[in-house]
Amino acid sequence: MIRSLVAVASFVAVMTLPSAQALAAPEIFEIESAGGVKAWLVHEPSIPIVSVQVAFRGGSITDPAGKEGLANMVAGLLDEGAGDLDSAAFQERLRELAIGFSARANKDTFRLSMRTLVENRAEAFRMLGLALSAPRFDPQPVERIRGQLEVVLTRDAEDPDRVANHAWFAKAFPDHEYGRPSRGTLEGIAEITRDDLAAFVRRRFARDNAIVGVVGDVAPEELSRLLDLAFGDLAETAEPVEVTEAIPSAEASTTVIRKPVPQSVAMFGLPGLKRDDPDYYAAYVMNHVLGGGGFTSRLHREVREKRGLAYSVYTYLDPYDYSAVYLGGVATVNERIGESLDIIEAQIADVAENGITADELERAKMFLDGSFPLRLDSNAKIARVLVGIQLDNLGRDYIQRRPELIDAVTLDDVRRVARRLLGGGGLAIVVVGDPVGVDGG
Repeated sequence: MIRSLVAVASFVAVMTLPSAQALAAPEIFEIESAGGVKAWLVHEPSIPIVSVQVAFRGGSITDPAGKEGLANMVAGLLDEGAGDLDSAAFQERLRELAIGFSARANKDTFRLSMRTLVENRAEAFRMLGLALSAPRFDPQPVERIRGQLEVVLTRDAEDPDRVANHAWFAKAFPDHEYGRPSRGTLEGIAEITRDDLAAFVRRRFARDNAIVGVVGDVAPEELSRLLDLAFGDLAETAEPVEVTEAIPSAEASTTVIRKPVPQSVAMFGLPGLKRDDPDYYAAYVMNHVLGGGGFTSRLHREVREKRGLAYSVYTYLDPYDYSAVYLGGVATVNERIGESLDIIEAQIADVAENGITADELERAKMFLDGSFPLRLDSNAKIARVLVGIQLDNLGRDYIQRRPELIDAVTLDDVRRVARRLLGGGGLAIVVVGDPVGVDGG
């Protein structure tokens, strides 16, 4: 599980990072080790910390039916012993060398994060290699992590936001892996065995399936050696992910899940656009104006500022490997959720019919271009961006090209994508709470 490392955190706090502007277009080296492991590297010698991000394709969507939560359980166990080190010894070694290590499972990917001081980089990569190639999955840690996950899932069942999310995806993807909760189910977690955990590692952790981003004071030729230290003992190829393409249900509907709480949470959505869709950047700009721009968005202005209807309201594009959705959410007192949803639907319909204004377009472009460097103001953030660019096949020059892609969006582009994305009918809505004046099956 994720653990805070005081030594590293304290060290980082006193360091002065390079400016966001200086980091806007870092030089990216493409490294391939002798063992065939590929990685993208930004050599940053000014900070003596190395940040590593790793993604393997195939996350919770690969969980076997009846064992939902397998990928999530593996994520919780990777620092619970590996090789000749049991759980206590492995974690003590991480602590004494101030190595930060964490893992998590998303729908499409399994992610790892590691951070180490430069002088401990060889041992850190060796520890990463042990966790990936030789996790122990000893009985005591397995049962302890299983118990922790059961507590989390029990809490999720009473969390309105989680309940709304799970119900929306189950409704949008009733017969598909995306319809299952990424963290799993109580029934699925109970059925997972050590053999299941080991099988997940064998299927997913392979050299050809490792997408790696590294940032810090490590030279390209040295990183090549470190990559083989971490990934050299993995299988050459991973098993294919056998998941079909899916289109989420576009049927307008409202589902109400009654809970005795003072406010209602609503999640709403439509089919979205995948990351490689030619209209993606027009949709990205449109979304910023409609509901993705925080305090500057239309939904925030109309729902919260003008009418005081909701505590929060937002929208976002959510592309997956095998599908895509356009999602949003709102939360307010039970008596006002119906009115809030009416305003949201009216604003969506207006953008679908009329697009956005020239002023809104220019302001959105200015913000999206100006705020992007903030994603590059630390080693860890840059490493995450490197992995994301590789996962989406955007090209090594994406950071330089991104402003051009945003600036090329026109009002006609936004109108076209708004009609395509928002003009197909009503929303699929899930409301959790005790809403007044909102009915649904």
